[in-house]
Amino acid sequence: MSIYLIKAATVVNEGQKLVTDVLIKDGFIEKIGQNLSAENAIEINGEEQFLLPGMIDDQVHFREPGLTHKGDIFTESMAAVAGGITSFMEMPNTVPNALTQELLNDKYEIAAQTSLANYSFYMGASNDNIEEVLKTDVKNVCGLKVFMGSSTGNMLVDNEKTLENIFSKAPIL
Repeated sequence: MSIYLIKAATVVNEGQKLVTDVLIKDGFIEKIGQNLSAENAIEINGEEQFLLPGMIDDQVHFREPGLTHKGDIFTESMAAVAGGITSFMEMPNTVPNALTQELLNDKYEIAAQTSLANYSFYMGASNDNIEEVLKTDVKNVCGLKVFMGSSTGNMLVDNEKTLENIFSKAPIL
């Protein structure tokens, strides 16, 4: 059993700052309060340090699949967690672009095996994938990414009818 006691840290949460102690047992916060103590705890001096809840990055480019020479879900989620990011939402402009349910599911399968953080993925829109967009389960994605200016791959949506269909029929935006 691992026990950590962070003493006198400035806890920032829900718009408030409070100098307090935090007791962590086996990776879970057990107690937050003043003058805490715990037997066999590894004590960490939190004075003049900020303690924040995990942050969410809602626009990452982890480059998997297709561009893993730049980074992948494992390496980039490791870097994110080291920096306090505990959840990420990845953009669809990978190679190939995440424009189908199958490609989106492939990304989820990779993340399930390799990610060190919580994750979600954007479904990508293009001029010719409206049927895929309409099949998207809103519980399975964090959003729909619509590039209306220049973009990578086949992700530019500049067709007025496609945009009208997306904004009137898509289950997500």
